[in-house]
Amino acid sequence: MQLYYHPISGHCHRAHLFLALLQADYELIEVDLKGREHKSDAFLKLNPFGQIPVLVDGETVIADSNAILVYLAKKFGRTDWLPEDAASAALVQRWLSVAAGQVAFGPAAARLITLFNAPFRPEEVIGRAHDILALMNSELASRPWIVGRNPTIADIALYSYVARAPEGGVDLSPYQSVGAWLKRVEDLPGFVPFVETPVASAA
Repeated sequence: MQLYYHPISGHCHRAHLFLALLQADYELIEVDLKGREHKSDAFLKLNPFGQIPVLVDGETVIADSNAILVYLAKKFGRTDWLPEDAASAALVQRWLSVAAGQVAFGPAAARLITLFNAPFRPEEVIGRAHDILALMNSELASRPWIVGRNPTIADIALYSYVARAPEGGVDLSPYQSVGAWLKRVEDLPGFVPFVETPVASAA
């Protein structure tokens, strides 16, 4: 399998992290974002949306980070990471939606302002980040993982941008349960860290 990625993308990191945790056989292929390789004709044949990450598994091409998590869990039959019972699967899906919604437009967007001067309103996205962090903190106060007693792909989908929220000016110190959860993810066998950008030292 090949994962087309960039190391500073949290969407890419979640796919990379899950591949590593599964001990899958994969190759990382870095996409030159500054050179707009992701908008090239060759790349658009892989993903017409012109976005990373993209997973290529033989003749199968999967775009979108959360779709990649689902694909990998299904491919390797890992019902521990993606439960098959209806209620648990629905809970996982709810948090995948949070990762694509409140997290993407909260801590991830705040980080984009810092890194790339993205045209978001800081007070809006940082406020949204604190709202979802407070909710996650409440959920994690009563259990070790976001869905239950064991880690799932929901935890993987949420981890990267929450871990790097301080790079967007979002203080994690009020959220002790979130901090403990981040540490549990980082202690998983096979964990690969999400690269810290130069702004991390000032965060």
